[in-house]
Amino acid sequence: MEDWIIPVWKFINNWIPLINLLFAVVIIFLERRNVGVTWAWLMLLLLLPLIGCIIYLFIGQNLARQKVYRLKPRMERWVREELEDQRVAIHDETYVYHDPVVPNFRHLIYMNLLSSISPLTQNNEVTLLTDGKRKFEMLLEKIEQAQQHIHLLYYKIGNDATGRRLIEALTRKAKAGVEVRLLYDDIGSLDISKKMLLPLRQAGGMVHSFFPAKIPYLNFRFNYRNHRKIAIMDGKIGFIGGFNIGDEYLGLNKKVGYWRDTHLMIYGDAVHRLQIQFMRDWDVASNEMLSFEPVLFPEMKDVARTAVQVVSSGPNSDKQQIKNGYIKMIFQAKKNIYVQTPYFVPDEGVLNALRIAALSGIDVRIMIPTKGDHRLVHWASYAHIGDLLRAGAKCYLYEKGFLHAKTIAVDGEAAAVGTANMDHRSFELNFEITAFLYGSDVAAKLEATFEQDMLDCQILTCEGYDCRNRLIRATESVARLLSPLL
Repeated sequence: MEDWIIPVWKFINNWIPLINLLFAVVIIFLERRNVGVTWAWLMLLLLLPLIGCIIYLFIGQNLARQKVYRLKPRMERWVREELEDQRVAIHDETYVYHDPVVPNFRHLIYMNLLSSISPLTQNNEVTLLTDGKRKFEMLLEKIEQAQQHIHLLYYKIGNDATGRRLIEALTRKAKAGVEVRLLYDDIGSLDISKKMLLPLRQAGGMVHSFFPAKIPYLNFRFNYRNHRKIAIMDGKIGFIGGFNIGDEYLGLNKKVGYWRDTHLMIYGDAVHRLQIQFMRDWDVASNEMLSFEPVLFPEMKDVARTAVQVVSSGPNSDKQQIKNGYIKMIFQAKKNIYVQTPYFVPDEGVLNALRIAALSGIDVRIMIPTKGDHRLVHWASYAHIGDLLRAGAKCYLYEKGFLHAKTIAVDGEAAAVGTANMDHRSFELNFEITAFLYGSDVAAKLEATFEQDMLDCQILTCEGYDCRNRLIRATESVARLLSPLL
């Protein structure tokens, strides 16, 4: 036994510190991560050399330097031309807004336009979905009505009754001649099986996973997850939001209980932006670069109701588009800010924006679940909440079930609904997508929904927060320290 233990120990003792030193140099001088992330990695490499080295090899790579996405030249020109025309009109204040409220957020729109290549679309009809059963039935209904193509991307598709119902519906449409493309995250959908997907593939449906392991059980990209949940039918109807596909999202898992989430069904021009993002993700996963075809981007009839920008972000870019959109929206608030998120682990930028808003007398309300599904992240959430409580913000603990909604509503005039949580993982590590909505229609409904959810909450006061025992406080402090790596 000692014959192999001693050489291994010598290797660890002699080489791991040097390898970690090399990683430290890369982190500090080449990757230029934010300060919090840099210190978290350096502490991990210093205090746990071997474990830190292994973890960095698997989750430490920076995708921002890699060319993950591409567009065909024709589509690239189409997107750029549309963007430039709108950029000039907004900058010169000649752009015609259908809703008088929308120009109040002109600077946010301009920022999203440039940073995320996301033109504003005003010809949209948006339906708010807050119950899993209704969302899933609406999804199946629109799938059944599709005549040309169905494009679905979900972080998680469960190997359960709900997941099988979806695959059966897609299989029927594929047999009927509809083009079906299904994309799921390789890590998020670990329990999905080839047997479950076989009927869809045999019917002509195309199925791929995002960032799969090239070597079984060894995925060097497992930290970078495609957390998006989008669906497009015939380029006209789109879904975006927090619901995945599985029994628990319909409230059928007794351990989880009622699942409170928020999703949008959109009819209108914003669906074209969902289509472009799906095409880009599909290209990465399948190497099938879909061409710009009119059938994928049909003309919509004029509904002219809600202004929408679809903003994407991910580790392939260092712009953090969704986070910056959140911060800009928070700073534009004049009366109130309502936030719902399952994980409240913001970086200093978002935390300072909310703190400044609360100190300025703006009604800041944060709603998180009473019980989290990730213990360490939940402790980190409580560690961050204290700063806002002391600044005058209100915190509500949702008790009816698990709160998974990712929404922000500001002044009843603007809102954001999507897949991004209020944490470092969503801002920097995951591929996310969020719809920014301008006008009182959806924003007012989201505020009303928040206030209705308050009836199922317990309010967390400063007095109650300060009564935590020392062990809990110490645990929360450690979790907060590690939050950049969660």
